[in-house]
Amino acid sequence: MPEYPKREAKRDHRKNKASHQRPPRRMPAAEPEQAAPEAPGPGREVPGAARLSRRAADRLRAGHVWVYRSDVEEWPADPERLSAGLLPVIDRRGVPLGTALYSPASEIALRLISPELIADESEWLHLLRQRLRASMARRKPLLDAENDACRLVFSEADELPGITADQYAGLVIVQLRHKALDSDAVRSTVAETIREAVDPESILEREDPRIRELEQLSVPASATLYSRDAEAVTSTVFRINGLRFHFDATSGQKTGAFLDQRENYVAAARYASGEALDLCTYQGGFALHLARTCDRVTGIDVSRAALEVAERNLDENRAAIRAEVDWVEADAFDLLRDWSDAGSVYDTIVLDPPAFAKTKRAVEGALRGYRELNLRALKMLRPGGRLITCSCSHHVALADFMDTIRSAAGDARRRVRLLEVRGAAADHPVVLNIPETEYLKCVIVEVE
Repeated sequence: MPEYPKREAKRDHRKNKASHQRPPRRMPAAEPEQAAPEAPGPGREVPGAARLSRRAADRLRAGHVWVYRSDVEEWPADPERLSAGLLPVIDRRGVPLGTALYSPASEIALRLISPELIADESEWLHLLRQRLRASMARRKPLLDAENDACRLVFSEADELPGITADQYAGLVIVQLRHKALDSDAVRSTVAETIREAVDPESILEREDPRIRELEQLSVPASATLYSRDAEAVTSTVFRINGLRFHFDATSGQKTGAFLDQRENYVAAARYASGEALDLCTYQGGFALHLARTCDRVTGIDVSRAALEVAERNLDENRAAIRAEVDWVEADAFDLLRDWSDAGSVYDTIVLDPPAFAKTKRAVEGALRGYRELNLRALKMLRPGGRLITCSCSHHVALADFMDTIRSAAGDARRRVRLLEVRGAAADHPVVLNIPETEYLKCVIVEVE
């Protein structure tokens, strides 16, 4: 039998067919990739740019906007001689990261305002106006017959680093907390845009003395940016949640009805009953809201001037409250220690102290302070009583604050049921990419 002639023939056919085909084209050998230089010369890719460390570049790409001075690897010139203003920023490879505001005085040397390169001041002022309008438009639904006060602009949370603006009825208070914002062009743009949007009686710039010194700002402690009349309005009575509060921009005092607590005031009143104690009441923000639902309210504060304003606020609202209200000038720690040792008890206690931790190094001491306050308060609550406890220290994480309350409850031998965990009001939005915008914690618990 012949051995597979057909297969052999087929194989020969293929071979012959292949002989008429073009020889395969030889591909040139790939050249090895050359890595980009780790850090080419300063500003080569973007003239006049600041070159950032990998850590800072990653932080910006993740959505944050701060660059610390220690994270700037190369400056376009001597940083001590650089003027405050717009500065382009690049990563180590020279890839543009955007445009930042530069401050020669602050440890947060750069605050990113755009992921794009901004050509000049006119382009920046146009962007500033757009963002101011957008920020105020977001607050418009929050203003109604019972609320004519809110934060119109919240700095980084509104893509406007260093700028805050608070409206109290017909008075708007502006803060420009950055040296790069310290210019007539910026002030004019801010004032004009706010005037167009809310039509206030006056717009005042009122800088925090510590920030003014730190940033070396040229503006005095208080300046008039706009006034409808010849004489600027510097004091007013404003409404939040239907209650009336005094504000005087020249008194040296902040407003006691902190706008970030507006929604927490309502929540506290909803849970409150019986006899209530408001620690660090300042000018009566929580106390007067509690007075709508409680039988008796005592507000405690170390500042006599603040309590004098609280009394004026009480007079403004006597028709709207049901409780008997009194004020005590005392240190919250000392008073709680004395009253808890004496066996005083309450149905509702509010703890709203000032920030205990203004730096990371202060966190450990702050947690001890929060634990002490909460321990004393828990011991003073009747069974079924409610504790509303707050922290406005952004360096103190919510988890750590909750652990502090949990530890205090164990030491006080009290079983505590969590009712609510709250934050700042809607006019103080949180940007998840910028953890510092989530600073206020308000925890409401029931004590058995």
